[in-house]
Amino acid sequence: MATLNITYNGLSSDVPLEADGAVSDADVRRIAVELLGLPREDTFQHYVVDRFRGPRGEERIYLRPKVPFGA
Repeated sequence: MATLNITYNGLSSDVPLEADGAVSDADVRRIAVELLGLPREDTFQHYVVDRFRGPRGEERIYLRPKVPFGA
C-alpha cells in the first residue's frame, strides 16, 4: 500500500492508496480528481508527481504544484 499526498489550493493531505502494481502519473492525477470531487479532469495537468520511499520502505507519492524555484 502506498500513501498519496495531494497538495491543492494551499492545503495538503495524505490518502492511503491501495494499488496492484505501479501507478502511472496520469492515474495519480485521475485518482486525485476523483478523491477531491473536482469537475475538471485537467485540474492537475501541470502538477508534478514525485515518488519516494519512506523510512520503512513504504511508497510515498506526492502530487504537488510546480514551483518557480529549484531545478
